[in-house]
Amino acid sequence: MSPSSELLLQLGIALFVTLIGFQRVVYFISLGYAGSVALLMGQALYRSGLQLPLVVTAQALLLLLYGLRLGSFLLLREREPSYRKELADVESRSGHMGPLRKVAIWIGVSVLYVLMCSPATLNIGRYLTHETHNSIPAPSASLFVGVTVMFLGLSLEAWADRQKAAFKRQFPSRFCDVKLYRVVRCPNYLGETLFWLGNFVCGLSAYSSLWHWAASVTGWLCITLVMIGSTKRLERKQDERYGSDPDYQRYVQTVPVLFPFVPLYSLKNWRIALG
Repeated sequence: MSPSSELLLQLGIALFVTLIGFQRVVYFISLGYAGSVALLMGQALYRSGLQLPLVVTAQALLLLLYGLRLGSFLLLREREPSYRKELADVESRSGHMGPLRKVAIWIGVSVLYVLMCSPATLNIGRYLTHETHNSIPAPSASLFVGVTVMFLGLSLEAWADRQKAAFKRQFPSRFCDVKLYRVVRCPNYLGETLFWLGNFVCGLSAYSSLWHWAASVTGWLCITLVMIGSTKRLERKQDERYGSDPDYQRYVQTVPVLFPFVPLYSLKNWRIALG
């Protein structure tokens, strides 16, 4: 199967998974997102028969693990009392969305998820093609660097989510400012940004045409801008909720918002963002 045919197959898979968004709009970008990444990589690994260099398999497995971890986290979060009001607010804002707009979101996010996973898809396709011709190349240094960054990003995101969930169960009405959140205000978003950067780096040796570069760069840039947009939304939401708290004001003025040790304390006025 050619890389373009593989990407079309993956688009069909993503469109199927993200149908869940028609049940609840937020699922387009939550459970549909997690499920798409997991199923896309599960399908790619199955097609490969796991006959890949270990580092390429590790890239795909990290993406699969990312999707499974995020999906389970999202399902468990819906049971948290502190999240139910937020979910109700999201549903009230999207309750009057018309069917055409939902279809546009459905197609748009499905394409995005395929583009985000394209570095792994292209890597797998590259090695399967070479295997057919009995000329398997040695893994590049960028693969090892990228997988390392992916692992660190996934670990950071999972650790941050776990810390915040535990804190909110104990203090549902207070902003989280403990452990990782003492170093950066959005360590989970930082972890996700690093994860997708690592995934992009993994594919550097597999980008053999302009459309490969276009697909992978578009996916990486879009998810990075989504993370910036998510940080902006969270910052505004927390300002509304905790803005009158002097402790919160000290916190936001002394702890960087997204990148640790970088004196950037707000993204609210950044115009370059998605979501």
